Amino acid sequence: MSTAWQDEVAAETRNGGRISDHFIVDKVRTAVLTQRLPPGTRLPEVALGEIFGVSRSVVRRAMTRLAADHVVTQRPNQVARVRAPSVEETRETFDARRLVEGEVVALLAGRLPKAQLDAIDELIEREARAYAHGNEAERIEHSLAIHHLLAEHSPNRVLGSMLTDLILRSSIVIALYKRAGLASCYLAEDHPALLVHLRSGDGEAARHCIHQHLEALEGLLDLGTREAHIDLMAILGQGESVTS
Repeated sequence: MSTAWQDEVAAETRNGGRISDHFIVDKVRTAVLTQRLPPGTRLPEVALGEIFGVSRSVVRRAMTRLAADHVVTQRPNQVARVRAPSVEETRETFDARRLVEGEVVALLAGRLPKAQLDAIDELIEREARAYAHGNEAERIEHSLAIHHLLAEHSPNRVLGSMLTDLILRSSIVIALYKRAGLASCYLAEDHPALLVHLRSGDGEAARHCIHQHLEALEGLLDLGTREAHIDLMAILGQGESVTS
């Protein structure tokens, strides 16, 4: 398994940098978004402290921030875990995202500058290449970048902020409930079709497109309970394994 995270930590240390709670938050959030840290994964303070070379107090601050962002669950006297949303919350998350993102793309249609449209086009190409090469983590990163770009440029900043939160929540539930044996949730035609409507200025077509996209994603899920077993050290660093 890739040790890219450990390489980044080592580089940060070599350059005289100090690993902060912000650094840990970013790395854990990225791993959750790219489905390398599945829901239910235990995140022990001692193990994370050893991986990142920081004190437990730094790890604790990071876990507090991640809990506030709905990435992890913290309970008194228990090890923090990556959140594992219920089936009901999963359905509610997709319902909410359809409403919010549908409105965002309808507002953006015909209003995005050429630079942003070209950026989406490039991300679509990168997503397709990553899928073709079997790099699922990279494909997810490019797919998420498309939706985050839409949230970032939303004419309604409140809706944009809500969409950013829902993108994260959606990624977590997809990681939890993706059908066993399904290598990828890639929907090859959806993002190109959305880009066509954003360029043309057809807001209702863009809204319909994003609704179909999210309904298709939800249709790929198996809404049954499953338990995550993950080698935390293999994801975040090197050395002895720390399993959930």
